[in-house]
Amino acid sequence: MPYSYEPHYFEDMEEGTTFQSAGRTVTESDFVFHSMFADDWTELHTNSEYSEDGPFGERIGHGPMTFILTTGLVQRSGFVERTVIAFLGMNYMDIPNPLTIGDTISAEFEVTDRRELDSRDDAGLVVVDATTTNQDDEVLFEGDMKFLFKRRDYYGDDPDSP
Repeated sequence: MPYSYEPHYFEDMEEGTTFQSAGRTVTESDFVFHSMFADDWTELHTNSEYSEDGPFGERIGHGPMTFILTTGLVQRSGFVERTVIAFLGMNYMDIPNPLTIGDTISAEFEVTDRRELDSRDDAGLVVVDATTTNQDDEVLFEGDMKFLFKRRDYYGDDPDSP
């Protein structure tokens, strides 16, 4: 399903449902901002002379940066807009190929699990598998994300409800 900013409630998130993000190009600024925010100035990510002679022949993005960009692509796909209460974590994360400056990335998300929670009447657990690829269809990130989604039967059709 192409990205849409229509609210998706717990009841809408059926197993097998897929969402596609919009794309974005990774820039030098992304690398610098991530290094600044994470306070991680490892030369493999920040020193072009050093990295040129390294295993990838150029600077590569931090592994956690690839995950963070994927979480941004979740937002750019729209299915969590105003109906997610919380990000609850992950079961796994793989980063099989490096992210580089100039990569244009996008992601596909698939609902793989949906569970009622005995502890909550207002929300349910939804697990979404994520795959982020670059312009050459190389997989840069695979992992799952666990979200707490609002229930329509509790909130009604008003995603702005607290």
